[in-house]
Amino acid sequence: MDKIEEAKKMLKENNVKQVLCAFSDVRGFMQTFSIPAREFVEGNAFEDGIGFDGSSIRGFKTIEASDVVWMPDASTIKLVPWIDDEVQKTAIMFGDVYEAWGAKVADCDPRGFVAKKYQNMLADEGKSAIFGPEIEFFVFESVNPTNLVWDLWVSPNGGAGDSWGPPRVMPNSPEITPGNFIIRPKEGYFKPPPEDTTVEYRNELVHYLDMLDVQIEYHHHEVATAGQVELNFKPKELVDVGDAFYLCKFAAKNIAAMYGLMAVFMPKPLYLDNASGMHTHQSLWKGEPFKGEALFADPDDEFMLSQTARYYIGGLLEHSKALTALNAPTVNSYKRLVPGFEAPIYVCWSPRNRSVLVRVPMYIKKPSAIRVEYRGVDPSCNPYLAITAQLAAGLDGIKKKIDPGDPLMVDVYELSPKEKREYGVGELPTTLRDALDHLASDELMQKVLGSHIFDAFMSLKIDEWNQYCLYITPWEIMKYMDI
Repeated sequence: MDKIEEAKKMLKENNVKQVLCAFSDVRGFMQTFSIPAREFVEGNAFEDGIGFDGSSIRGFKTIEASDVVWMPDASTIKLVPWIDDEVQKTAIMFGDVYEAWGAKVADCDPRGFVAKKYQNMLADEGKSAIFGPEIEFFVFESVNPTNLVWDLWVSPNGGAGDSWGPPRVMPNSPEITPGNFIIRPKEGYFKPPPEDTTVEYRNELVHYLDMLDVQIEYHHHEVATAGQVELNFKPKELVDVGDAFYLCKFAAKNIAAMYGLMAVFMPKPLYLDNASGMHTHQSLWKGEPFKGEALFADPDDEFMLSQTARYYIGGLLEHSKALTALNAPTVNSYKRLVPGFEAPIYVCWSPRNRSVLVRVPMYIKKPSAIRVEYRGVDPSCNPYLAITAQLAAGLDGIKKKIDPGDPLMVDVYELSPKEKREYGVGELPTTLRDALDHLASDELMQKVLGSHIFDAFMSLKIDEWNQYCLYITPWEIMKYMDI
């Protein structure tokens, strides 16, 4: 039975009423529209696709060339497991966006035009790559951007700070009541209940993600104050990992809403506390993952790391400044990329070392476990673009035999400016505008995105930066009103 027939059978057997048709815009926002399931079961929706207005999607089409076609990928169809009501029974399915008449994949589609192209290119070479992102996010009770909370206790240094408030189980004043413990800023890592109030939410989220074929390997409270969590799922190939990322976000937000909460993937929502990243583990294989040869592994090397892996790291470092625009694509992302909050800002690599941009984990000493972790990513990115760009940078390193230099076995945060110069340690861009300038001068990244997505991404993000520059923030009012 082919994938389309399997999908039709699933829709019929589960009495599904609606199908959420999913894709992403250029920025990375998940987009969906609903089609009655009968159009897939009895009609020709699988064969013909569904037409829609591409000019209404950010970065897609102009109004005079707006007609595009969403073509379903039947292999991705999943029952939305938390919906039991017979009237509301829903499935979700990803698809690629095609040009008018369904003639070819549209050059505006991050999934079909960028991620799928690179995955197929690797397959044609008899290779594969897998990726495992560590997705961090916050769970809040509410967020009111018109009401900043001024909390003297929020600063780890005893100073004053303003935070969006109130976050989950973090009161406006430092009162402690039974069942309402305060997790101090930067002290939330691995907190147990009752301090960690997200356990039941996470357990339910993991249950539903398993049903969506996103298998969580572990989950926990993260470093920041109450409400920051991390989910890690089993690695997947390029297109599938992008789909899984969106399923994680989709489930996290919906299950949070069932608890009366908000799942927030903004990189840095709290002042003077740790932010949310998305460290991305990756490895290259000859043949199928875990069945073929692990190309990053060398049992004779002290770090179990092959020369191929070193060249791959060299490519990541070489293109890191341009990569930052795609991996950290919001103004807020650069409030995370600062010293003192465990974020990677220095361009260097090392085993075990969490102060570097590229880390080689040393947990299990066997070839299948050897991988590279790129740490300059956050959950505001478009995974189809960001992770494909990482892969392309690494492959460029292999192609050009880019030497990453010796690993830096010190805490880079503690190095003086002179020592960093001696080690040849560079820094990532400090603003979105700086990152966009580096992206604009990187020919490989432009090739990865294609001219349409590159131009659209640059236009959207420069406009975003200009909007930010024009806005008068509460911090400026507080800082300068009494000049």
